[in-house]
Amino acid sequence: MFFVIEGIDGAGKSTQVALLAEALEARGHSVVRVRDPGGTPLSDRIRALLLDPETPVAPATELCLYAAARAQLVHEIIRPALKAGKVVISDRFTWSTRAYQGGGRGLDAGHIAALAEVACGDVRPAQVFVLDLDPAGREARIGARAGAVRDRLEREGDDFFSRVRRSFLEQAAESKGMGPGEGMLLSATRPAAELHAEILDRVLKILGP
Repeated sequence: MFFVIEGIDGAGKSTQVALLAEALEARGHSVVRVRDPGGTPLSDRIRALLLDPETPVAPATELCLYAAARAQLVHEIIRPALKAGKVVISDRFTWSTRAYQGGGRGLDAGHIAALAEVACGDVRPAQVFVLDLDPAGREARIGARAGAVRDRLEREGDDFFSRVRRSFLEQAAESKGMGPGEGMLLSATRPAAELHAEILDRVLKILGP
């Protein structure tokens, strides 16, 4: 099974990925954690380029680089893990591309979908969890990271992240009731332990006995 945790920067995705992985491993599941972009040597190199604040990246180039990094991650890590019967948990996946490059950058939804098909093929998440956080909350959390240098995307303004957030909300609404791959919307302002309990409950129901 494949699960994805999505949301804007600062929403707490990494925390929830770690908590979910630890909880499933404690129950005897073999778990693979990944982050998108990243997760393979090539994907990590692409990630570094994408997030480098000193490297200008055109929106179309950004879209293609994210797709390339994801294609390698799917080929090298995700698909083999799923074929081996493991549980894969990803910090971001295709919803982020639709939100950031579609909602945020305004790129064509058809082009984004076509690249996702090339990069992912038949790999689809069983459930997507969207941690919802408004731009003001994001700014407060990002700003509280002592000594951290903001990456290229983190330097975008509130207008950009408002569009990104709106796209995440729209995707969650559109997927409601769609079964496999639908989105579960959760407020990122809730306590981490409370969010984890709800995410874990949903995942265990999907995984079954």
